[in-house]
Amino acid sequence: MSSSKALIKTLIKNPTRIKTKHQAKQLHAQFLRTQSLSHTSASILISIYTNLKLLHEALLLFQTLESPPVLAWKSVIRCFTDHSLFSRALSSFVHMRASARCPDHNVFPSVLKSCTMMSDLRFGESVHGYVVRLGLGCDLYTCNALMNLYAKLQGMGARKVFDELPQRIDCDTVSSALPLGIDSVRKVFELMPRKDVVSWNTIVAGYAQSGMCEDALRMVREMGSEDIKPDAFTLSSVLPIFSEYVDVKRGKEIHGYVIRKGIDADVYIGSSLVDMYAKSARIEDSERVFSHLLRRDSISYNSLVAGYVQNGRYSEALKLFRKMVNAKVRPGPVAFSSVLPACAHLSTLHLGKQLHGYVLRGGYSDNIFIDSALVDMYSKCGNIKAARKVFDRMNVHDEVSWTAIIMGHALHGHGHEAVSLFEEMKLQGVKPNHVAFVAVLTACSHVGLVDEAWGYFNSMTEVYGLNPELEHYAAVADLLGRAGKLEEAYDFISKMRVEPTGSVWSTLLSSCSVHKNLELAEKVAEKIFAVDSENMGAYVLMCNMYAANGRWKEMARLRLKMKKLGMRKKPACSWIEFKDKTHGFVSGDRSHSSMERINEFLEGVMEQMEKEGYVADTSGVLHDVDEEHKRELLFGHSERLAIAFGIINTEPGTTIRVTKNIRICRDCHVAIKFISKITEREIIIRDNSRFHHFNRGSCSCGDYW
Repeated sequence: MSSSKALIKTLIKNPTRIKTKHQAKQLHAQFLRTQSLSHTSASILISIYTNLKLLHEALLLFQTLESPPVLAWKSVIRCFTDHSLFSRALSSFVHMRASARCPDHNVFPSVLKSCTMMSDLRFGESVHGYVVRLGLGCDLYTCNALMNLYAKLQGMGARKVFDELPQRIDCDTVSSALPLGIDSVRKVFELMPRKDVVSWNTIVAGYAQSGMCEDALRMVREMGSEDIKPDAFTLSSVLPIFSEYVDVKRGKEIHGYVIRKGIDADVYIGSSLVDMYAKSARIEDSERVFSHLLRRDSISYNSLVAGYVQNGRYSEALKLFRKMVNAKVRPGPVAFSSVLPACAHLSTLHLGKQLHGYVLRGGYSDNIFIDSALVDMYSKCGNIKAARKVFDRMNVHDEVSWTAIIMGHALHGHGHEAVSLFEEMKLQGVKPNHVAFVAVLTACSHVGLVDEAWGYFNSMTEVYGLNPELEHYAAVADLLGRAGKLEEAYDFISKMRVEPTGSVWSTLLSSCSVHKNLELAEKVAEKIFAVDSENMGAYVLMCNMYAANGRWKEMARLRLKMKKLGMRKKPACSWIEFKDKTHGFVSGDRSHSSMERINEFLEGVMEQMEKEGYVADTSGVLHDVDEEHKRELLFGHSERLAIAFGIINTEPGTTIRVTKNIRICRDCHVAIKFISKITEREIIIRDNSRFHHFNRGSCSCGDYW
């Protein structure tokens, strides 16, 4: 018996020697056999259980104590916090105070962490007041927890520290108000007699998250003067500053520092460096940093995936995402939010559906950011029904998800539905932002809702206090142009609050082309070339218009100028997905392996089209050749080749989805209506401005495009 007591005494003095649940239960049994389970020994056992994350065992023992001492309360509160049971941790703290137990400095870090994780700033403020009253305001770990609380919950509104305090914690009211946000972090920091690297990191991160970049960098320099070395967390906090301000020179200085310190392979620093270089449009440097990481987690993978997307390298983004999955790295919500836009840009619906399945299997179906990205992806991949289904199943809608579905309906020609959704968004109390107004103005433009568009445009400043930006002016100019109000559009652009860019004028030039107003087009082209002398789209449109009017000399003059400027007209290309592979077609190209079957199909369907009344519109052909040759050129347009490929390789009734890099021409628009009727197929074309749904001889745009 004496040897058992000696063992117990030894373990009590050094409880860290107990490493397993079995050892802890053996000690517990030994206590019971020797009848020496006092409040002190029970508290030590509870501490051992909680150190081993054995919450259930700790609580069973805790509940046997009539008046638990501070050590037992501290252990239970810490264990609740470690198990993310933050509400129970705070409740235990209140009960501890109600039982007249005065907490020591070991209790407060867990309590403050629970306040932070629950975003309960009011409770955190009252705890801060209690810490001050107990004279524990100089404790290092408590101060670090306070700084973290204020840094994480900054911006939640200033208030007296002990408002409604009697209902929360029974302690005296402090007369002054504690400041919130980064100012609170700074004041706590300045009052600390001793600071460790966590203290410095907290204030550096607080300044960085508040946009106070110079202050964050100043604190990093002061760390050095205080002989505290910045660690991986410090540097990963300041690197996003250089990303935000595209200060790659200073970012490279930090990169050099981490290489000299031998911490360049750290996954957090590496991810921050990848992000910094990507946002500075130095994606090759991002790839180089990524390749040198010894360990790659979801954060580092996602940093490079997001970097690829930000720099328009969508295929590389999808390829890296596949590599991430194959490496058994589980993608998180941020990864999906980054990679889904790549599917949207490439119109890879098949892969988008696979990612959606992955989202459902991974349990992320209720994540608002992923759901918004799915709405956007399905919309831009031509499946507005699936986009609406995802949207309708969302429990909560924010301005991003509302804007995504409104823009989706706008691009698919469902202008009235888009306007209805915009009104519903406002009724739901979601304030429209700049992007939402771009979406609703685009919707009005695509269906000719002129009066409604003017109402929305004027409400931006009069109701919501938003200044119209170039995108809004361009949308209204496009609206007026599509509606044939060309002179009104010209006056509107001329009187813009900001200097119109070439892109804004280009919307009107496109409308001049549609409405065949060459005289105004020449005036608009002069405006474009004055502010954007190398706007190739304007040169091409003017060449088209000169060709359509038989003015071959003017067209030749523009083409010569384009040649001198080193411009080359972007070839018209179309893409279609088939069996997990994307097939591309260029107008006039005959290199595809299925070209013989494609030509055979097109020749056969052309005969039926002509019987149905199709007459080729050759006015847009940019060549001074005979009519027969012009018809042959139209025959080889890229979207027709892609459609033919899709029809000959899929089962009857399968929807054909094609993406084109430029605006679909008038003759192809007419021809595809005939093809959809003859083949009894739905054909969806996404050009550079909208979707066209062809079905049974008609188009969703109502020929208003």
